[in-house]
Amino acid sequence: MIDLYYWTTPNGYKVTMLLEELGLAYAIKPINISQGEQFAPDFLRIAPNNRIPAIVDHAPQDGGQEIGLFESGAILLYLADKTGRFIPADLRGRNECLQWLFWQMGGLGPMAGQNHHFVQYAPEKLPYAMDRYVKETSRLYGVLNKHLSDGRDHICGDYSIADMAAYPWVVPHERQRQDLNQFPALKAWFERIQNRPATQRAYELAKSVNTAPTVDEKAKAILFGQDAKTVR
Repeated sequence: MIDLYYWTTPNGYKVTMLLEELGLAYAIKPINISQGEQFAPDFLRIAPNNRIPAIVDHAPQDGGQEIGLFESGAILLYLADKTGRFIPADLRGRNECLQWLFWQMGGLGPMAGQNHHFVQYAPEKLPYAMDRYVKETSRLYGVLNKHLSDGRDHICGDYSIADMAAYPWVVPHERQRQDLNQFPALKAWFERIQNRPATQRAYELAKSVNTAPTVDEKAKAILFGQDAKTVR
């Protein structure tokens, strides 16, 4: 059994997408980040960065004591290695997959996240910041679109954790002020993943976890008001 500490964010969706593909037994442990549950001491023991997702694997491959992990990319890689699925086994394929996984972790996710913040949530509309992150999101969409334009169905060979990492960050493309019609190869890739049964199950599950996905002023204060004093 795997315990998944989860909320309905792109990084949370990555892990449910993979778990649903793998068919592993897992239990959702909701962490409502809009109410500050990410600061609970029990959660911080697993995820010291006070961010979801995190997991505890009660049956690791070595047969030893349970393993806790935070950071969505690390979790995807751990589960892929645990099962030998959704990551290429050969040297070149594996490293291509890791490159794109890290590209999402270091590029698409952070830049789209800043896009969301300044376009959707910032109390003051700052044209420079909005333009900066909308354009950078567009550039990253263009990078992936170009990569997919050689006729490949997925980012690196067969469907992999690289696809699962990137997909949830493209789901809110309209909120990011991106038009998928401008990225035809990316749009076709997006639709292929959207139509996978495991993807649909993962997104349906989210509806039962977060029944009121809104960010009110109290939630904004929790989510966007953190600094070094938050780390206790």
